[in-house]
Amino acid sequence: MKTHVRALVVGGGAVGCSIAYHLARAGWDTMLLERDELTSGSTWHAAGLLPLFNMSYATTHIHKYSVDFYKTLEAETGLNPGFAVVGNLRMAQTQERMDEYMLYSSVAETAGVHHEFLTPKEIRERWPLVRTDDLKGALFHPQDGYINPADVTQAMAKGARQHGCAIERKWQVDSYEWTGSEWRVTARKMVEKGGNLVPGDEKVVITAEHVVTATGNHAQRTARLLGIRIPAIPVEHQYIVTEPDPALVEWRKAGNPEHPVLRDADARWYVREERGGWILGPYERGAPARFLYDVPESFRADLFPLDLERIEEEYMSMIHRIPSSENVGLKDDFNGPICYTPDGNPLVGPAPGLRNMWLAEGFSFGITAAGGTGYYLAQMMTEGEAEIDMASLDPKRYGSWMTTEYAARKNEECYAHVFILHHPDEEREACRPLRTAPNYDRQKALGAQFGQVNGWERPNYYGPKDAPEDYDHHARSFRRAKWWPFAVEEARAIRETAGLIDATAFTKHVVRGPGATAFLDRFTCNALPRVGRINLTYALTEAGTTRTEYTIVRWGENDYYLVSAGAWTAYDADYLRKRAEDFMAGGGDYVEIHDVTTQYGVFAIAGPNSRAILGEIVKDADPATVLSNKRFPWLTARRIELGMCPVNAIRVAYTGELGWELHHPIEMSRYLWDLLLPAGERHGMKLVGARAQNWLRQEKSYRAFGTELGRDATPLEAGLDRFVDLRKDFIGKQAMLDTGIRAKCVTVLIDGPDDADPWGKEAILHDGEMVGRLTSGGWSVAFGKQIGMGYVRPDLAEVGQKLKVRMLRQEWDAEVVEDSPYDPKNERIRADG
Repeated sequence: MKTHVRALVVGGGAVGCSIAYHLARAGWDTMLLERDELTSGSTWHAAGLLPLFNMSYATTHIHKYSVDFYKTLEAETGLNPGFAVVGNLRMAQTQERMDEYMLYSSVAETAGVHHEFLTPKEIRERWPLVRTDDLKGALFHPQDGYINPADVTQAMAKGARQHGCAIERKWQVDSYEWTGSEWRVTARKMVEKGGNLVPGDEKVVITAEHVVTATGNHAQRTARLLGIRIPAIPVEHQYIVTEPDPALVEWRKAGNPEHPVLRDADARWYVREERGGWILGPYERGAPARFLYDVPESFRADLFPLDLERIEEEYMSMIHRIPSSENVGLKDDFNGPICYTPDGNPLVGPAPGLRNMWLAEGFSFGITAAGGTGYYLAQMMTEGEAEIDMASLDPKRYGSWMTTEYAARKNEECYAHVFILHHPDEEREACRPLRTAPNYDRQKALGAQFGQVNGWERPNYYGPKDAPEDYDHHARSFRRAKWWPFAVEEARAIRETAGLIDATAFTKHVVRGPGATAFLDRFTCNALPRVGRINLTYALTEAGTTRTEYTIVRWGENDYYLVSAGAWTAYDADYLRKRAEDFMAGGGDYVEIHDVTTQYGVFAIAGPNSRAILGEIVKDADPATVLSNKRFPWLTARRIELGMCPVNAIRVAYTGELGWELHHPIEMSRYLWDLLLPAGERHGMKLVGARAQNWLRQEKSYRAFGTELGRDATPLEAGLDRFVDLRKDFIGKQAMLDTGIRAKCVTVLIDGPDDADPWGKEAILHDGEMVGRLTSGGWSVAFGKQIGMGYVRPDLAEVGQKLKVRMLRQEWDAEVVEDSPYDPKNERIRADG
């Protein structure tokens, strides 16, 4: 048995075997440890479905790679993975479900996933056993289907061995120790005892440069050993297998093809053929989380008792959809653990706070995602970055506030939401409110409808003050929802009078110390601001793509305040600290980094009347000039007093109007709020939520991290040349230049439908060919039409270029406009007074 490898993979399910395969194929000396037998976790009882449907661009690429990759395994390894390419039919009982499929169609098109739409008549003609009289239609993926989980895992394991990977079974990892340059992993041989698998006396210490954990149901034990939090907790999933259905048997005897995997999303189940019968897999309400702290030693390839009452509704709906199944008996049943995360996406990427430790945990669709996860994670490890932006799967999207109880309850919710309509404006209710700014109750009383960002409650819009508790749930839509008119009025207020936005969820860091300036100068791509000034800048990856966007405020020679996206606090904190450690290890002076996110509240006030509003409450020796361009120019920071509240004020506005961000001690938020509202009321100020703000920033072509900005595009491709100082050296500079311009970020105005706006998932076309995709979308109050931002081929990025955007399966005229089409000279934001 090897005792030193470059990469050690812990966990021998489908995900672990795929990672081992792809690392070994990339030329890394790799070993995999499995505590039992390969596939003995959730892999063995998985139904083996390969659904391509996914609203996430990154996850769609992962699933597509898996489907394509599995079809090559037999030729490479000689093992048949049992891939039945029967297709996948997603049926829709409502028009709203069809709207969901049309939005998904845009994501699929941009990722190159083939799909078709079928009418109820076409479904009935192809598969007459399926009842269609109450259907609106269906989405069909002819290229996927289902696979044998054990067979595909063994095929990947054999492929990994062929590429030189060692696979060792019956070894349980008991500890991880980082020496500063490598991991010392202590493993113990597992032995059979009374039908249980228990640790034996034999131990081994393996040193590895990199470790990947793919421990499935055992993720909580892994978290404990590593001293981190991993919100991957299993939920019960049951499915049943029926006896042969005579009608189905006759159908197949007549030479007809196998049915596709059938999904009645509105009934919350999937069904596929199984030896003349049917497999029904429901995603019912009330499925409990299991193994919140550990998997019992007695639990191996075991199952839970079936709870038929819990799935009775789904079982009856299967009979409704496939009437011939009514008199068919049950042959077998399964109820096993499948890992989930609070948002349903797996945790793939570097572990928080640790070096060369990689997580691949929390896979609710592990068979579907295994192939692609291995491919893209291996790219991240061996090349520095994957070819797609993997940030949406990063384990650090959950911060230290995340607890076991939160993960368990959110994972149960996520399971029940597998087939729930996934509106783009969806906000799930479980475990809320949890993190609240001080004015939460005041905002709620004024009609705020909240979204959750990194656990924070943040107003999305302000609806009726007397709205019922479930107002927002019923306000959602794939088209213009009930909240749309409120967001329009909020956006209009910022353009015409003023608006107040609670931006407390912003991520905030203080960076100071004798090495702070030298560190940040290399860490970011823009010139650092002078004392009292601010700038917008970017931290790049080693591959030259955008890692994080920062607003940097410089309070002193070596005293900086960094503001970044609220959704990415732990993600940004981890990267900052690791880079600072590298800087100091390389001889740089001492740097302090403090996450002060929860110490400061933030209100953003913007609009032509914002100076007058602040002027009513500012305290200064000369209040008439304190907010003037002379004393407080655009892109500067000043310490001012609003009433009795000390405020670090920054003259920027993400909406593109005259405005300020008011960073203040969070314990004074209520006091400041109560000052601002009456002053604002006298000047026509409205309370504004995140949705109107998102529309307004697109009118200014302000890129946002997680949409236009990510680890798959460089700042130059994003059109941010003015924020890149090529006179200095910075991380990723040469890689950015070597990458060149593969695509360009543009803003487009769209002559779209009367009842819908783009969501930032749509394909961009030219002469019938897809030439790019939107990354953001919405409604422009300034131009009275739809607006979007996205990436297109460089030759099609010129102002005036005519394009098409596909929405609701139709093509709509679009035109590339100048950057910052609203107030391109920034005259309004610079206005004096």
